[in-house]
Amino acid sequence: MEEKVKSILEYFEQINAIPRCSKNEEQIGLWLTQWAESKQLMVKKDAAGNLLVKVPPTPGYEHAPVIVIQGHTDMVCEKTPDSMHDFSNDSINNIIDGNWLRADNTTLGADNGIAIALAMAVADDENIAHPPLELLFTVDEETGLNGAKELEPGFINGRVLLNVDSETEGLFTVGCAGGRHTMISRKLALTDIAEESQFFNLNISGLHGGHSGIDIIKQRASANKILARILHRIAIACDIQLVSIKGGTAHNAIARDAAVVFVCADENSGDIVRMVSEFEGTVQTEYETIESNLAIKLTATESAGQKKTALSVAETQRVINLLLSLPHGVMGMSAVFTDLVETSNNLATVEIKDDTLQILTSQRSLTRSRLEEITNSIRATAALAGTDTKCDSEYPPWTPNMQSALLELCQKIYKQVFDQEAKVKSVHAGLECAIIGDKYEGMDMISFGPDLRDPHSPNEGLYIPSLGKVWKFMVALLESYGSK
Repeated sequence: MEEKVKSILEYFEQINAIPRCSKNEEQIGLWLTQWAESKQLMVKKDAAGNLLVKVPPTPGYEHAPVIVIQGHTDMVCEKTPDSMHDFSNDSINNIIDGNWLRADNTTLGADNGIAIALAMAVADDENIAHPPLELLFTVDEETGLNGAKELEPGFINGRVLLNVDSETEGLFTVGCAGGRHTMISRKLALTDIAEESQFFNLNISGLHGGHSGIDIIKQRASANKILARILHRIAIACDIQLVSIKGGTAHNAIARDAAVVFVCADENSGDIVRMVSEFEGTVQTEYETIESNLAIKLTATESAGQKKTALSVAETQRVINLLLSLPHGVMGMSAVFTDLVETSNNLATVEIKDDTLQILTSQRSLTRSRLEEITNSIRATAALAGTDTKCDSEYPPWTPNMQSALLELCQKIYKQVFDQEAKVKSVHAGLECAIIGDKYEGMDMISFGPDLRDPHSPNEGLYIPSLGKVWKFMVALLESYGSK
């Protein structure tokens, strides 16, 4: 491993020692402030908690344009069901596994802690020639780009922005999808459970999950949709009543696990066991090349200690029909970029909480009109089920500028450094570039980063050799401004 890569990973390990789930970035912000002040770098913080660290230019670069290096401090906090990790207190355990860096049954947080580590490495390396730099560390990106939305006029001066939040080395991202969340809710009517009823626990587990934008094209299974399918089959065959349901963990993660407790008449137990077994075989065949660890487990439980009330049979059917009807996955492909999703929806989370059904969906699209279309479809489906809907966390798409001077320069530098062409693409995910470009007129932006696998899931990994390539490219790009 190259010495510089080791150094960057050391920064990243320090970052991962600090809990930093979305909306819990105070500690990482304080640590970064202390680091900046120890280097005698000017640092400022806005009301939202976004940080800006100013790094003076090296000699000869005083008149070069200010370059903004940007990443977000928060991370998606996902773990395997058997993990005892406490994201509010515990450090992320960085594990080198061959050429990959991973965590111990949790998300790694390379999305986007590796951007912070790279920015710190640039600021700390006295051997790099560079223009004046503004290191912009935003908060609460993963729950809806909220930190970027709160940026105030004049907070940054630079108009050339390097967003280090893409996940394929050798690819320059020049556009992204817009998105919004649609929350569906309904107050549920409960009824008493008959004494002779049989309780069942039904669990869906073992799925890959992943980023609901980047990984949605991979056709990975959603635990919430699988749960809806099997419940629908059971409910057609016999009367059941839902006691509880919970699936998925975050708006931007494909649901990996889901669980439900339901009751039925005791004489139907054998039929339900048979149907679940048959359905497990069917779904495993459907996903045999994608979800090799998919498991559906049905367990009969004693009624003692269980709840005494459940949804009525009719209410249960309404909930199941709604979950089955809501769209999930790819809704359309881009007509401009090859193999790029244009529009999608993630059936992100479902839960009965305090006698209220709560469903969170996350829509994405490269075009505003199709974003409206998929949102309206979800609202109409919810309305037919007699539920309420509310939309929030909206952000615009970032429209590609193929005549960008920064894009031209990046392509030139990449070719010089690696003797190969970089790819250029838009991405089906939300990037802060969309918000920042909307707020600051004249911003020329590009996004890049090292290879990541399965972000937003416990399988997240960073391909270490790609980190060295990103570093070499960044250094060459910054140094190129001295010849202008």
